[in-house]
Order: sequence, then C-alpha cells, then structure tokens
Amino acid sequence: MKDEPGFRRRFAALFRKEVRQMLRDKSNLAVGLLLPVMLILLFGYGLSFDVPSAPVAVVLEDSSPSSRDFAAGLQGSRYLAPAWVSDMTEAEKLMRAGKVDAIVRFPADFSRRLAPGNAHIQLLLNGVDSTTASAVEGYVGGAIGSWSQRQLDRLGGSSASGGSVVVVQRMWFNEAGNSTWYLVPGLLVLVLTLIGAFLTSLLIAREWERGTLESLFVTPVRPLELVLAKLAPYMGVGIINVVTCLLAARLLFKVPIRGSLWVIVIASILYLVVSLLLGLLISGVARSQFKASQMALLASFMPAMMLSGFVFDLRNVPVVIQIVSQVLPATHFMSLIKTLFLAGDDWAQILRNCTILLLYVAVLTLATTRTLRKSLD
Repeated sequence: MKDEPGFRRRFAALFRKEVRQMLRDKSNLAVGLLLPVMLILLFGYGLSFDVPSAPVAVVLEDSSPSSRDFAAGLQGSRYLAPAWVSDMTEAEKLMRAGKVDAIVRFPADFSRRLAPGNAHIQLLLNGVDSTTASAVEGYVGGAIGSWSQRQLDRLGGSSASGGSVVVVQRMWFNEAGNSTWYLVPGLLVLVLTLIGAFLTSLLIAREWERGTLESLFVTPVRPLELVLAKLAPYMGVGIINVVTCLLAARLLFKVPIRGSLWVIVIASILYLVVSLLLGLLISGVARSQFKASQMALLASFMPAMMLSGFVFDLRNVPVVIQIVSQVLPATHFMSLIKTLFLAGDDWAQILRNCTILLLYVAVLTLATTRTLRKSLD
C-alpha cells in the first residue's frame, strides 16, 4: 500500500497522544479500572433472585402425626423459616403486617383424606412482591415433593392409594439453582457497555470543547486513523476489565465456564469494540462532554440493563419491546455469553451473534468516521 508508512507514522503519533492524555486524566482512568470492580461486587453479592430463610406461617388445624411430619419437612428446608401459629386469624395478622411471606394451612381433614390420596394443603402467598411469592411457592412445592417421596420410600415405592406419579426433576446448566450463576455472566455485558460507551463518549467531545480537533483538521490525519488511535488505549483498559470479570466469575462466585475460554475472550473483545465505537459516535455527534455523558448513559447502559435479557426473560415482554431489544448489540452478546458460560459452545449461536456484532462494528465505524470529516460546520 503506497501510504502505509505514512499511516503508521500518523497512527503512532496519535496513539502516543491518546495514551498520554488517558494517563493524565486520573479520574477517567479510575472510572475505567475501579468502577467495574465495584459493579462486580455490588451486583454479584448484592443482587440475587434467591430468597433464603423466607418466613412462613404454618397453621396445623390437624395435629395428626402425618401433618406434623410434613410440617417438620418445611423446617428442614434452608429456604424456609416456618413460624408455628395457632390459627388462621393469627397467621393473617402476620401476613398483613408483612412479617411472613406465606401461610401454609393444614386443614382439619388432612390426615383423613391423605389415605385415599386426595389430601389438600392451602398455600397463601403475599403478592406484594411477586418475585418473592413465586420463589416461596417453588420452595414449598419442593418441600411437598420431598415429603411425598419419603412417604413412597416408606411404603416400598407404592402409595396407600394404589398408585402414584413421582416427578424426578433435574435442572440443566444451573444444577445448583443459584441465581448468581444466571446474573454474573451478564455483569460482563454491563461492565463492557458502561466502560466502553461512557469513557469514549467524552473523548471527541472534549477535543471539540478545547478546540484541539480543529488543529487536527489541517494535518494529513484521516478520520479512520483518528478513530483507531482513540480506540486503542481504551481497548487495553477494556481487556483488563474482561480479565477481571472472568476471574471474579470463576474465583469469587464459582460460576462454571463450560464454553471455550478463547471464544468468550474473542466475543468479549468484539463487543468491547462495539461499545467503544458507540461511545465515539455519541461523542462526535454531541460535541459536549455533559451532553455526551448523558446520551451514553441513556443509549447504552440503561437499555443494556433493562432490555438485553440481563434481568427479564425477553420472551415474557411485549412484542414491541422484543423488537426493540433485537436492535441492541447488548442483547445478542448477553445471549451468547450466558450460553458460553453455562451451556457450552453452541457454534450456530456463536457464529450468528458474532456476525451481528461484526456488522455493528462496520456500521459504527462508518458512522463515527463521518462525524470526523474535516469540516467546521
């Protein structure tokens, strides 16, 4: 290529300038290196869908050995904290006061109906917090299943009613049933989105405000060279964050990494480039550091957190939201990284999502270079 030596000289000069500027801005560098650690610890240890030791009021209207045996099974669950009450009136008072999340009521005919196989137990849930209510419902259902299995074992595998169906449950990909395994891989997406888009969203806007970008317009520097030089130093910061997230996931939170580590790293770097380019595009359009930082937060971090599948299953949201979510690069990377961590290498999904991220790289590179055309309009 005829201009290759010139390209290398210009890129090297711009790269040195950007590195010095990054190291000189201590606050920006601290955000890039310390904020990811804070996010990992905050979300990893502070955010969980599990409800340990949920308080449950137990009403024993039937004091038979069968009902007491089952109630004792509730007490053996580490997810439940049974509180024994004398009647439903007392249990309802506790529920209204918010002191218990559920009421488990054994009716007076529980033991009599148990032998024919049509016994019923009433479960009342506090629906103020639907997430907690669903979790407690699952915990109580699990305790019921454990008690039923113990009863069958005592009877040598057959129930007194002449037959029974026992569901043998096994959870794939998250056999521990730990919500941390589900959340922690998504932290990699949030960290790369926030750090990538937020840090680079200030770069071009800062140069517009200081007037240094106009000085570059009279040099032979080309827009693509400027984009690459601004990306390169923050690629280093982003790779440090990728390594930090992977080490925290494996060593702190014990999340399995079942997919290829190299695929995870390559996909993460690809998404990092997308986030950095998005920040540069915002910076070039905004031309103001304050405006650029606000736009970066609203256009990258908030959608990545709420619409990418980090917290909510996108199949359960309205169709319009599903369509919007598919426009976000974070949605495709979120699906890919969770699969790589918990399920392993699904090459069809890897190729599809990586191709989508490459298309974002191409489109964002073109759009960003157009914002850096040598014009003072």
